Amino acid sequence: MIENKLTGQIIGAAIEVHKILGPGLLESAYKECLFYKLVKLGLFTEKEKPMPVIFEEIKLDCGYRIDLLVENRIVVELKCVENLNDVHMAQTLTYMKLGNYKLGLLINFNVIKLKDGVKRIINGSLSPINESL
Repeated sequence: MIENKLTGQIIGAAIEVHKILGPGLLESAYKECLFYKLVKLGLFTEKEKPMPVIFEEIKLDCGYRIDLLVENRIVVELKCVENLNDVHMAQTLTYMKLGNYKLGLLINFNVIKLKDGVKRIINGSLSPINESL
């Protein structure tokens, strides 16, 4: 499935960025570096993609932005926090719902091993990440 290959490429690029930079920087630094790596891999990637809220019959631009949207199908939400919590998951799920995206990655760069900071979300549910990461 193409989504599995794409998430593998995204997570692989994130691991490369994390190995070079390590934890402790601002989210914006990781976002720029991951964006660069994904574009370099030839993946169509949008940074800070506007995400309007549709309420009844009106479309509201409330300033919501997806950190990275890869190949117009995978929401990538980046964090640099001590621990991921339910609010971070809810934010990712909301972006997925608003954009009608079925797959999302929530990545926390403020960890020793990046695999411990990656959550894969499919259709609103957590999905296991390959243990070989």
